[in-house]
Amino acid sequence: MTYELRHIITRIGEITEGYLIQTVLFFLRESKRTSGKVEKSELFSKEDEIAYLSLYAHENNLWYQSLDENTYIGEGAEQKVYLSEDGKFVVKINDTIFYASWEDYFIGLLTHNFLFPTTAYQLLGFYKDESAFYAVVKQPFIESTEPTNLGLVRVFLEKNGFQHKKNNDYFNTELGIILEDLHDENVLTNQGIFFFIDSAIYLM
Repeated sequence: MTYELRHIITRIGEITEGYLIQTVLFFLRESKRTSGKVEKSELFSKEDEIAYLSLYAHENNLWYQSLDENTYIGEGAEQKVYLSEDGKFVVKINDTIFYASWEDYFIGLLTHNFLFPTTAYQLLGFYKDESAFYAVVKQPFIESTEPTNLGLVRVFLEKNGFQHKKNNDYFNTELGIILEDLHDENVLTNQGIFFFIDSAIYLM
């Protein structure tokens, strides 16, 4: 992992729009460290993480109270997507089903922002319904003007140090990053430029 990426992931910031992801990640890590489970070799589960995140949301007024179903535009396996009132952003709620932990999910967001700043995520807060606990994030809305050529996506990624693994998955040993699920709905093309709006990102 490069120093710059490591710095982004470990940096502690104030509770602001720019640094809330880092702040919550630090809070989770500190909660894990002070919980006593590490010393006892007990698993710090996603349920434990949700309990701490719920407390954090309550103490910092980060509960997202409601979602306007009239702005709903689609969903995938792990998230639902809504359009913001001004049409400039999409709001996504994610239950981290593709990640082993919430900590890994927040690291994935920070890594996405490092790699793809034009489609950077901003953490808005948290939402809970009868079925699941979600992070609420927003991201610039990108309009697709043409179909995405996945062959050209592969060429682009390989020129930037990534190697093709299988299907739509890639890895970069220098950065220590794995990118998965880069199909044509997660990489949009606008006027010939690729916009990476969604993927599963992991550290090696």
